[in-house]
Amino acid sequence: MFGLGWLEVGLIALAAVLLFGPKKLPELGASLGKSLRGFKDELQDPPEEDRSDE
Repeated sequence: MFGLGWLEVGLIALAAVLLFGPKKLPELGASLGKSLRGFKDELQDPPEEDRSDE
């Protein structure tokens, strides 16, 4: 996982709980998931550009 060991992942998770609190973490995870899903969808199906200036 990105070259991180279990100790590093645990420390990052502990820091997130201390920083945001346990009640806010599910909301942050959901918004991050929605953002990543939207980004992935845009990469797979990019919008067509208007090429009227050519």
